[in-house]
Amino acid sequence: MIIKKMMSSRHQRSCFHQRIFLIGFGLLTILAINPLTAESPDLTYSNPIIQADYSDPDVIRVGDDFYLISSSFSQAPGVPVLHSRNLVNWQIIGYAVPHLPDSIYDLPQPGRGIWAPALRYHNGEYWVYYGDPDLGIFMVKSQNPAGPWEPPVLVKQACGWIDPCPFWDDDGQAYLIHAWAKSRVGFNSILTLHKLSSDGRQILDEGVTVFDGHSTHPTIEGPKLYKRNGYYYIFAPAGGVTNGWQTVLRSKNILGPYEDKIVLEQGTTAINGPHQGAWVETQEGESWFIHFQDKGAYGRIIHLQPVEWLDDWPMIGIDLDGNGIGEPVQCFRRPGVDDSISTIKIQTSDEFESNSLGLQWQWRANFKSEWFTLSARSGYLRLFTVNPAPVCHNLGDLPNILTQKFPAEAFTVTTKLSFHPDSNDDQAGLIIIGNDYAALKVIHRGAQYQLTYAECAEIEKGKSEIISETVGLNKPEVFLKANVGEGAVCTFSYSTDGEKYLPLGRKFQAVKGKWVGSQIAIFATTKPGKNSRGYADFDFFRVTSMGKDEPK
Repeated sequence: MIIKKMMSSRHQRSCFHQRIFLIGFGLLTILAINPLTAESPDLTYSNPIIQADYSDPDVIRVGDDFYLISSSFSQAPGVPVLHSRNLVNWQIIGYAVPHLPDSIYDLPQPGRGIWAPALRYHNGEYWVYYGDPDLGIFMVKSQNPAGPWEPPVLVKQACGWIDPCPFWDDDGQAYLIHAWAKSRVGFNSILTLHKLSSDGRQILDEGVTVFDGHSTHPTIEGPKLYKRNGYYYIFAPAGGVTNGWQTVLRSKNILGPYEDKIVLEQGTTAINGPHQGAWVETQEGESWFIHFQDKGAYGRIIHLQPVEWLDDWPMIGIDLDGNGIGEPVQCFRRPGVDDSISTIKIQTSDEFESNSLGLQWQWRANFKSEWFTLSARSGYLRLFTVNPAPVCHNLGDLPNILTQKFPAEAFTVTTKLSFHPDSNDDQAGLIIIGNDYAALKVIHRGAQYQLTYAECAEIEKGKSEIISETVGLNKPEVFLKANVGEGAVCTFSYSTDGEKYLPLGRKFQAVKGKWVGSQIAIFATTKPGKNSRGYADFDFFRVTSMGKDEPK
């Protein structure tokens, strides 16, 4: 393949050099492979394709449409479903698990819940399998990926079973492969295969160990099972999230034995631990691989890699150093598929003009409809000052914090709220939250409204927050802003007129949470167990690039 060979040079690793190559030398070849329109301003894409926390992605194609799902842990709704027509531009279309099927998830459970779901299309239906490391393997399905989805079915009650993936063989026999969580059962690095009932609802046997990665691929997990050219393939990351690699196993027999090969590693690139993901083919037969990269406070962001098959082994990315192992690309030609909706983006801003919340929003646990309304005041989201937590050491204990993922390396969020407290225990505001948080909170003290800057470290350890700065407000209406700069360094400010903003608080270093990135959120709450009638009305939630003028 001409493109592959010429782009293998170390001197063409950067996006700039790859663009020069694509435009200056490979244009005719590219057009032969990928017939985009002549008006296309750019025949390439840049990684990451999604600068947001969609960890453990799985991807399938059905007809001309691609669908992506990811882990959601204890947040609700769970298992976001994204849609694309070109593998580069994505948009959220729904969630496969609106509520987690256990009351423990009525409160935040950092690091627990839905791990590494798998998505498949079979017999005209979309199937999602996911592992809860404490409860077992669950399945949901739907005839429409946007939903509604059937309620979760417990396929196997188990502890430590994670990362399940179903597979239907040519003879109709169904299988399920999964990994193990060392934190629950004391071991990992094992992949186990089971026969599955035809309806996908029951495990039929004790399972067979098809691969033991302890010697060569420690912490192998996240298996995705495929079949191609008579081989069974298991794509599975190993080596750990931060510094690991992508392994592929293959065998002529689904039960093994399997050969193993590292097909993607960081190498000389800046993309650490190119990790768990999915192989997908386009309508034209091109192969691509979507995976995540752990970026700390930004979460596990999504990359797209080209795949070339050599001797029935996939080469993911580009072999920059000639060792037979691919390395991630920073920039590459776009997939040769429909590019007519290349301007779509994952949703962020919300003017609250709909009768339902935007799909970008998630709560920190199972939610209740009485926490909010979009109909009480036209064009506003009303959050009621409730506190469902029996004990509240800090705001991290609250399930009723309405969150979004960090959408970029540097961005600004602005919101406007009107505060209507029922007592001095009520509060509302804007927060950036991981395992530490910083927040601007509007409170009421006597006849005065105040705006406070609060921080809390190690929220999972039950630490108390510290209020370091307070200003008075003449009225209970205020604009709040958070700037997130490169390196996830954050600053807060406020305005009473939407024009002039004043800083409040110090620089805050955002940090990741348990298996998730930091999040930007809004909230309204009160003292635990109190029957408050207070509320906060949010006029809008606007996300813009850092340095650009803020919309008024």
